[in-house]
Amino acid sequence: MTLQEKAALLGGKGEWETRDIPRLGIPSMVCSDGPSGLRRQAGTGDHLGLNPSLPATCFPCPSLMACSWDQELEEAIGAALGEEAADQGVDILLGPGLNIKRNPLCGRNFEYFSEDPYFSGKMAAAFIRGVESQGIAACPKHFAVNSQELRRMAMNAVVDERTLREIYLTGFETAIKEGKCRALMTSYNQVNGIYANEHPHLLKEILRKEWGFCGAVITDWGGSNDHCAGVKNGSSLEMPAPGLSSAAALLKGVEEGRITEQDLDERVEEILNLLPGQKKMFKQNKMPENSPEREPLYEAHHHLARRACAESVVLLKNETDTLPLKSGTRIAVIGDFAYESRYQGAGSSMVNAWKVDSVKECLEGETGLEWKKMGITVSGFSRGYLRDGRQDAALEKEAVDLAKTADQILFFFGLNEAWETEGMDRSHLRIPENQIHLLERLSRLELPVVGILCTGSVVEMPWEGHLKALLYGGFWGQAGAGAVLDLLSGKLNPCGKLAESWPVKYEDTPSFQYYPSKERNSEYREGIYVGYRYYDTAGVPIRFPFGFGLSYTKFDYSGLKITPEGVSFVLENTGSRDGAEIIQLYTGLPGARIFRPKRELKGFCKVFLKVGEKKEVFLPFDSMTFRYWNGRTGQWEREGGFYRISIGSGLTDIRLEGEVFQEGTTDSFPWGVNELPSYASGRIRSVPDEEYERLLGCPIPDGSWKGELGINDALCQMYYAKSPLARLICRILKHRLENAQKKGIPDLNTLFQYNMPFRAMAKMTGGWISMEMAESLTYAANGRHFYGITGFIRGFLKNRRLERRYEQALKGKTAPEDKTEPNVGNPWSKAHPQLWEFMLFNLLSNCATITNFVVMWLCTGWVFKGLADIPLRFFIFDYGEDALGLCGFLSFLTATALAQMVNFFVQKNWVFRSDAAFSRAAPRYILMAVFLVILSAALPAWSQKLFAGLGVPEAFAPTCANGINILAQVAISYPAMKFWIMPGQARPKKNKKKRRKNDAV
Repeated sequence: MTLQEKAALLGGKGEWETRDIPRLGIPSMVCSDGPSGLRRQAGTGDHLGLNPSLPATCFPCPSLMACSWDQELEEAIGAALGEEAADQGVDILLGPGLNIKRNPLCGRNFEYFSEDPYFSGKMAAAFIRGVESQGIAACPKHFAVNSQELRRMAMNAVVDERTLREIYLTGFETAIKEGKCRALMTSYNQVNGIYANEHPHLLKEILRKEWGFCGAVITDWGGSNDHCAGVKNGSSLEMPAPGLSSAAALLKGVEEGRITEQDLDERVEEILNLLPGQKKMFKQNKMPENSPEREPLYEAHHHLARRACAESVVLLKNETDTLPLKSGTRIAVIGDFAYESRYQGAGSSMVNAWKVDSVKECLEGETGLEWKKMGITVSGFSRGYLRDGRQDAALEKEAVDLAKTADQILFFFGLNEAWETEGMDRSHLRIPENQIHLLERLSRLELPVVGILCTGSVVEMPWEGHLKALLYGGFWGQAGAGAVLDLLSGKLNPCGKLAESWPVKYEDTPSFQYYPSKERNSEYREGIYVGYRYYDTAGVPIRFPFGFGLSYTKFDYSGLKITPEGVSFVLENTGSRDGAEIIQLYTGLPGARIFRPKRELKGFCKVFLKVGEKKEVFLPFDSMTFRYWNGRTGQWEREGGFYRISIGSGLTDIRLEGEVFQEGTTDSFPWGVNELPSYASGRIRSVPDEEYERLLGCPIPDGSWKGELGINDALCQMYYAKSPLARLICRILKHRLENAQKKGIPDLNTLFQYNMPFRAMAKMTGGWISMEMAESLTYAANGRHFYGITGFIRGFLKNRRLERRYEQALKGKTAPEDKTEPNVGNPWSKAHPQLWEFMLFNLLSNCATITNFVVMWLCTGWVFKGLADIPLRFFIFDYGEDALGLCGFLSFLTATALAQMVNFFVQKNWVFRSDAAFSRAAPRYILMAVFLVILSAALPAWSQKLFAGLGVPEAFAPTCANGINILAQVAISYPAMKFWIMPGQARPKKNKKKRRKNDAV
């Protein structure tokens, strides 16, 4: 493999494909999003879920699947996704999402498992094992400390080493060691000032050396900053399509000694290990679109999705045993979510579901017949409210009238598609007011109201008192509607438990003061006190605690035994229904010298028991049970003492407790007992700067926005740019986002653009924009327009030439020389054209100018009014109130510029005999085109004033002015093209002497 091939292999070829090397038989591999379902795009690709994808099974989102606490079920879902990936020709599945739910406002929380790292790691490892069992590479994401969507590509996470290790890396450690994944995706953000994708501490020291990971590290889409630094520190693949200029940068890095060829060899080997040699495809081939084998596969996965939802839905409230529904009850089904399920989140995880069940369709079909046999009657359906949050009195009245005909109300409500999406964080935790207003009216009817909540994450619940029962359905997947109805009717017994804490109000959360980032820096001042670790330690009231969930049956715990290997006890179903119980093991060290939470989850399992059945349960201790990170010794340590062991049905429902003694591993501690008082007490809502700096071990970095914009600054920062055009673009993007929010439809494309840095343009345009061009755009944004524009043009030409030559090198060809044969039909290869030929050619290519000529003739003489007196002021116009004159002028200027662009590309294909000749001549042509555009700014104004002085009617003055402009362009273009831009392009004159000699022969 040549050095050029090695460098090229480390960058993507398209939106989802890696680069192939046909000469060596190395195929392109296909990536696909897949936390809750496959998103394989066969047509135009995008990473935001905008364009359609192939039909696939949409399973419950990870935030709901986590509530199952079922590792075997999670592995089965991973295997199902692996089967569909193999069927659709996918080699790398981009999932699971493994980030910690630091704050409930994070717009992407529905893609993540939990606020607890131990639990997240175990669930992710199970998912990975399932995917990898089908020969598909799983790619957990986003490594690391990625906790917000706001400016995620231009944000710096400031976090201390202990918090980094214990909270934000532990899940990845478990997933990698136990799941055996072959790939890992890095995050967009910086971690303590260094981008995650090129972070030597994260990638080299921790990931590869400590954890022994030898797979491929893939950038998030557009998440690369310095490709050389990434390759040097362990990043293997830059996605999606940075172009071959990125590969050329690696070659330059080798020449300059920034990286070595061994670095390239190691990264190439990691990518080659992903090749689909072990893929277990059905009959070793992708099934045809309408294959009869496909339907049974996806039907089986539909049933698996329904089972997954049933195992995950959480019963949060059940006063007076309102649920399950009783025989002889008449039910009113109210809520827009009963008509159209909110079964998945928005963004890159959005799946084109193979089929989708809705509550209304199920009750009008087979499930409705089952309910009738059980004596449950549905009196009717009503939407009740508008999904976008607008009030509708008619819909409310219809719902209330329907409720009066029933004995009990099923109220389906939640958040619409605009509130929980990739690319945007939520602004609050409230349910839309129109839904709560309807709920209050229904509760005044004094009928039992059962709420079915459809959200991807936490919401505030001041309205909880209006409900007799509450079922958390989350984003339940394509088959969730039927599963929820089975739980409501009592056909199935709910067993899910929350995998995150639900606060009373947002202001109670530990990161309330620190989230999201203020300008560039996001300070993780809460430290290790994330989620329940904070609420439980600081004694903050909580609405629903971590691990909470009700059932239709009861379980008793007894016979606790604690050994050095683990904990055992007896579990018995003492209720009246078969059911499953989720058992949780927590540890704590009272009087610890090193600050730590009151309790931490260190084990769990799920046990199904029939009525009256008993079972002995054993939960083992492992290497993570008693450890903490010691910054002074630089390794994991164990503090000596008597640890409290708590076994329960939830964090606040502890059934059995005991103690076990553990020997300490060191007497060297990083802090004194009273050195960090806020962290010692767990009350970290207002940590002083001095204390936070002691925790960090360094001064707090300055993350304020100031000075000129740089290549790593986000487009949303252009509000303070020096360029008026940059500020205008920023306002336009912001206005589009506000309009989308009002409509209730997330504008993911604009969201991504608004929050992306300038450098991302060079990483996501397939090589059309280089880093040099992106830097030039920052010059323009900083007010240096001429330098920025000329630099952009120069960079474009240079980049296209580089891309073309690199492609030829990969194909084993050299760059074309000027000695190529003339193009067929090229008039310049025969002789210089006559003046009239060039005039015709120039007029045809100036079609935009001609069009504008006609428009201005029809619009009389207003278009240049106000310009006649300012012929030399090209860049600082003062139009006053003459907006019409300004619009006309800008229209004409734009048309002229477009005409020159047409000229530019037409002449490349028609006039020049070779690409090399064109490349040499192009800079001169650009200069001439710029001159002609500037001329267009002044010449019409001059000539209009001249014609007016000569008595030409005002209506025809613009026509004459425009005609003069076109003639001037032709007059200048022809000699410039002939003698300056492309001399020697004409076919050389024939040698008459040689010709006479040949005639004589």
